[in-house]
Amino acid sequence: MKPYGNKFFFKKKVSYEGKKYSEKIYILNIKFIHQIFDTINISLLVLISTLFFLSFDSQRKWSNIYKTLSQTRSINNNLIDYISKFEEFYISELESLNIYRKTKPQDLIYLDKLAEKKESLFKKNLDIFIEGFQDSKYQRGY
Repeated sequence: MKPYGNKFFFKKKVSYEGKKYSEKIYILNIKFIHQIFDTINISLLVLISTLFFLSFDSQRKWSNIYKTLSQTRSINNNLIDYISKFEEFYISELESLNIYRKTKPQDLIYLDKLAEKKESLFKKNLDIFIEGFQDSKYQRGY
């Protein structure tokens, strides 16, 4: 071998050690990158699950609020109906007060009491029966 041979071997030895060192650095870099991505993934998973539970809780609260509001709206609608009925009644009462006026003794008309005719129950029922035949309420069969 030539005197450069030692250098050649030495270079090979250095290049092999350098290669081995660079592979170790490469592996460490890849492990570090994987750790970064794992940390990001775990933090995103924790963030998503936390936001999910927070949104689920807020959705439950909003549902309860909506239910309460709808009940309040139905109560208000019923109250509005009752109020409108009362207003209508009071307005009609106020209008009826304007129609009637207080009477004086001069406004009254005194009628003599008429004597009631006493009619027998049999004659009354017979008249109704005869009128029924005349009005065709009672018809003869074929």
